Amino acid sequence: MTTGKNNPTGAGAIIALLILGGAIVGGLMGQPSVGLLVGGAIGVAIALLLWLRERGK
Repeated sequence: MTTGKNNPTGAGAIIALLILGGAIVGGLMGQPSVGLLVGGAIGVAIALLLWLRERGK
C-alpha cells in the first residue's frame, strides 16, 4: 500500500561525519573545539538545505 509520499532523506550521518572531521582537522591545527563547532555548523547547514529541498517536493 503506497500513500504517495517519498521517504525523507536523513542527514544525521552527514552531521556526525562533519563534526568528527572538523574535530580531527581542528586538532591538527591546534584548535579541536573550533573545528568541532565549524564541522557541526556546516553539517547543520547541509541538513537544512536537504530539508528545504525535500520540502519542496
